[in-house]
Amino acid sequence: MSSYDTLLNAPSVIGPSSSIERVEGQCDACPTGVLTTLPHKVFLRTGDLISIPLATIKLNGDNLGVYAPRLSSGPLVLNYSALTLAQHFMQPKSLDSIPADWRQLWGEEAVQSTLQQMITLGLLVPEGYTFTTLTESSCTLTAWLHVTNACNLRCSYCYLDPTPAEMSPQVGRQAVEAVFRSALGHDFPAVKLKYAGGEPTLRFPLVVELHRYAKDLAEQYGLELDGVVLSNGVALTTQVIEVMQSLGLRLAVSLDGLGPYHDCQRHFADGRGSFEAVARTIDRALSVGLVPDISITISGRNASGLPKLMTWVMERDLPFSLNFYRENDRSASQTDLRLEDKRIIEGMLVAYKVIEEKLPERCLLASLADRANLAALHLRTCSVGHSYLVIDHRGRVAKCQMEMANTVTTIHDPDPLTRVRESSNGIRNLPVDDKAECHDCQWRYWCAGGCPLQAYRATGRYDAKSPNCAIYRALYPEVIRLEGLRLLKYADVP
Repeated sequence: MSSYDTLLNAPSVIGPSSSIERVEGQCDACPTGVLTTLPHKVFLRTGDLISIPLATIKLNGDNLGVYAPRLSSGPLVLNYSALTLAQHFMQPKSLDSIPADWRQLWGEEAVQSTLQQMITLGLLVPEGYTFTTLTESSCTLTAWLHVTNACNLRCSYCYLDPTPAEMSPQVGRQAVEAVFRSALGHDFPAVKLKYAGGEPTLRFPLVVELHRYAKDLAEQYGLELDGVVLSNGVALTTQVIEVMQSLGLRLAVSLDGLGPYHDCQRHFADGRGSFEAVARTIDRALSVGLVPDISITISGRNASGLPKLMTWVMERDLPFSLNFYRENDRSASQTDLRLEDKRIIEGMLVAYKVIEEKLPERCLLASLADRANLAALHLRTCSVGHSYLVIDHRGRVAKCQMEMANTVTTIHDPDPLTRVRESSNGIRNLPVDDKAECHDCQWRYWCAGGCPLQAYRATGRYDAKSPNCAIYRALYPEVIRLEGLRLLKYADVP
């Protein structure tokens, strides 16, 4: 690897500092971000540096995907020359120790700029540097607004019993006020509202009213606002889509496969499949310029149809997220939904091959592997219990939409978020460092141990690793490889 031939090319490092668009996948409760204490240092001319331990994945030519458990910049692409330069610092050395023949071969400017980039990205750290505990941070307070319990589908894995119950305009406005109250009280610069159900478009006039009210409050308080409608996509007219677009609302649509692969788990109450209706809605949204996020739920029932679905999605250049089925009390009797490791891994890897043929410009690190976000280090899989509120149609506040009946407080609380954070009731979303089974895993700060509810269901413990751990471990290296190929493709590196 360090032979003369592999060192002929000047060192190259490609990463998030490149001007490549990065877009995260859509999810129910976005992960709480974290920052390491490693500073982005200016170029050092004195003192010894040491390389952090790195793992590599072969890409193409002399390029490698590089990752590390403490690399907060996310996966990078290094060619062999850059890797050799990094490995020169496996023992503490000064910058002056770079061999003269490397400086002559690559040029002094290339050596200096690559070293500066490695320091900025955290590949090279000062000798004696101690990686301290990661520090959680989040710039957005996210709230799930459950505007109705009614739904026009009867999905196999749904955790809710559909009823006609719905949120009143008064409760809705008080819910929005409660969210902004907590956002201001905890110094969040941004609020994200997820209009959900049931099927929220069945109460679309209320969604419009609440989002207009939220826009007024955001302007009044100087906060950023993001809004998304989480829809099954079966009954959205062009007029509804155009109103969403005019309000700046995003649209997330559930689509689990093509034809029968979708219909087998997302169907109307009379058993009719919903795929054709959903496909028409997606095409209708695209025709007026609203690009929907596609939320794909993978189960044992539809996994083999995933490659064809990804072909359909990639042909339309749709943003998407691949999510694993989460068993709940209502779905547990349907054993064919369960995730069998070998079958899921095989289906996912074939789907990744489809994605590889048409890699998009946007980053897929938060889209490809269920709840994992490999774009940044984080201590928790999601923001449940920390920067997330779930408000039901009656104005009761819970930690997680899958535990909506397990309420903590109400929208009349002066600070609902504090009550959620302090409550020991229900789900405990522990940091991954508190999960003993995850301590030695190289992926722990990207995976964070998976969904705590699924771990509890499988083991009776919130501090246990995910029951999907074997699936994750099999998929993450391929996710890193796809990201490396994407970086290479859009950075225009030979």
